[in-house]
Amino acid sequence: MFSSRARGLLDFCMAVLCVWTAYHHTPAGALVRKASAWAFSTQSTARPLLAFYDGMTGTTLAAPMVAPEVSLVRALTSAEALAWGTHLSLKGMDARARAPATALAQEQGISMSTLVDPVEGPVAARRLLSGLADDFPREEARVTAVFVGRVPARYALERAEAEGGVLSLEALSRQLPPGFEAASVGAAQALALSTAFGLAWPVSEGARVTSPFGERNHPVLGTRKMHTGVDLGVPTGTAVAAVAEGVVRRASEDAVNGRVLVLDHGRGVTTAYCHNSELLVRVGEQVTRGQLIARSGNTGRSTGPHLHYQLELASRPMDPLKFRASVRTVSQDAPF
Repeated sequence: MFSSRARGLLDFCMAVLCVWTAYHHTPAGALVRKASAWAFSTQSTARPLLAFYDGMTGTTLAAPMVAPEVSLVRALTSAEALAWGTHLSLKGMDARARAPATALAQEQGISMSTLVDPVEGPVAARRLLSGLADDFPREEARVTAVFVGRVPARYALERAEAEGGVLSLEALSRQLPPGFEAASVGAAQALALSTAFGLAWPVSEGARVTSPFGERNHPVLGTRKMHTGVDLGVPTGTAVAAVAEGVVRRASEDAVNGRVLVLDHGRGVTTAYCHNSELLVRVGEQVTRGQLIARSGNTGRSTGPHLHYQLELASRPMDPLKFRASVRTVSQDAPF
């Protein structure tokens, strides 16, 4: 039916399509993209994608990312969210790494035991940050001062301002004297946690959680697997909104996650939205908080209509319900 030349061209096109599919939609391809991003110092969406496949990611941090131990009774203000993030980051560090924060706290009559206390810690952290506001008006600089000390933070701030550009945590970290790498990671964790506290919800607040975060019996594979997000039981076609402003890093489809979106919100925070029936934004697009980005569905490895919503901080899946004020009903009999 086809000439030899036409068949050769068709075979070539199919081979290119197979390579492209493997590169963008398989764990092996995600590993290659992750390695390429590391080699060329570029940004990659491979880590969030890999997390959906195996439930974990391989980034090693200087201190563990700590979730709140107490339930929130209401939504937090931006100042409260920053205090919570600072408290939790300090809580995950050892005594030696906390030394700069301990010295600053002593200046204000705050003990470190109070700063890491599950109940009193966020209030003490807000007091500590407030005491630094005059010298460090920007959040990034203020949090940096907590983890590296007043003098190194002032030095980094002056050099970053002289250099110009956006005053980000990355810009400040580049200007720190040698030996403060671990401390800057603590500041990054604090900012990531504070951002997580400010996220909205992708669907109606009344949507039931049909499968929570954590270990579960996989409904399709029949084995114990880590569930790295929460499943929200909503009908096909339900509007899915961006939980914060950000950039679309992935908008594609695969056999596991169905039609999936990954948004990058900055400060090491990404969110993913899986099993959609329709994607309404493209890779590279800037989105705003509350913007319609997809419609939920039942695509990929799924047993019924729902939205799988995933939160990652520094490439580590975290339970998004830990950062919410309200508690939702959990039903294990609903679709996954």
